[in-house]
Amino acid sequence: MVSSLKFFFTILLLSFVSKGLSQECTLDNLKIDQHRTQRIIQGKPKWNVTVTNNCKCGRLGIVLSCPGFKTVEVIDPAILKPTNDGRCLLIQYKILKPHDSVKFSYAWDPPILMLPQKALNFCGDKSSSSSSKATNNP
Repeated sequence: MVSSLKFFFTILLLSFVSKGLSQECTLDNLKIDQHRTQRIIQGKPKWNVTVTNNCKCGRLGIVLSCPGFKTVEVIDPAILKPTNDGRCLLIQYKILKPHDSVKFSYAWDPPILMLPQKALNFCGDKSSSSSSKATNNP
């Protein structure tokens, strides 16, 4: 009986530890760094953007809010594809691996506030999604 209880509590403890160690991927794990460069393109400042996946799981179907997005610099639509509803699709159909980054540049004034709005999580054989309603704070 004592060994059965020890076994039960060991399993219970391991389940709590594994839940504590498994980081849940949220939109907060997608870091967006945007900074102005010294270049001017067609009278507009150039901005470099880096989106980093700070989660131990891969991310797919990443959607950023990008209301009013415009640029005078060409961006590869496989990297960033603006839609007609104020959103941008990031590396559409590709997985952003854990702790990897995607970089792109655009030229416009003023800069566009970009926030993560949606992403699917791929943790081994499990997948889930995280999403949020982005607010537009000028």
